Amino acid sequence: MDAVRVALLREVLAGTEWPAAARRFAGTLRSSVVPHGGGLLLVGTAAYEPWHLAAHLVDESTWSGLPELTPTLVRHRVEPGDPAHLAVGLGRIEAAGRGETLLLVAPQRPGARLLERVHDARQAGATVLSLDDGDPEVGGLAHETLAVTGTDDVDLDTVQHLVSAAAGENSAPAPRGRRSFRDRLSRLADQLTAPPPPRW
Repeated sequence: MDAVRVALLREVLAGTEWPAAARRFAGTLRSSVVPHGGGLLLVGTAAYEPWHLAAHLVDESTWSGLPELTPTLVRHRVEPGDPAHLAVGLGRIEAAGRGETLLLVAPQRPGARLLERVHDARQAGATVLSLDDGDPEVGGLAHETLAVTGTDDVDLDTVQHLVSAAAGENSAPAPRGRRSFRDRLSRLADQLTAPPPPRW
C-alpha cells in the first residue's frame, strides 16, 4: 500500500484509536529490532501466514533505510525446493533468544504447540509482539499486543497496513542525500492527517 493510500486510510479512520494505536505498536516494533540490528521473526498460525505483512515490512525497510525491519517469515509448512527466504520452519522459533523479536500475527487462536514455542522463545529472552484477535492467552505471552476483535470497525489486514507504514515512517531521515519523493509525500500525508495540537 503506497503512502497516498495509507494517508487516505488514516483519513477514513481519523477520530478512531487505530492510527495512533498502530503508530505506538510500530514504535515498539522498531525500538525492539533497530538496536539489535534486526532479528525480526514473523509468524502466523497454521491457517494464516502473514505474507502481506512480510512484503510490506520489506518495502518499508527499503524505503526508510532501516534494514532491521526486514523480517524472516517463519512458516508452518516448508516444502522441499522452497527458496531460502521461504524455507524457514517453526524450529527457528525454538532457536530464538535474547536480542530477537518474534511478531505473531493471529487472526484466530493459535494452536497449543505454537503457543508453547512462543512461550519458550520469550523465556529464552526474545521480545514477543502480537497482532491478534484479543485472545487472552496470546496477550499474556506478548510484551506488546494490538488486538483487533470481531466487534472493531477495522479488520486485521487494515491494521497490518497501518503498522507496517508507521514502522517505516517514524524512523529518522536517512543521514545522506536528499529525501526521496516517497519520503516527502509520506511526510506531507502525515502532516495533513495529524490531529490538531491540544489547546492548553
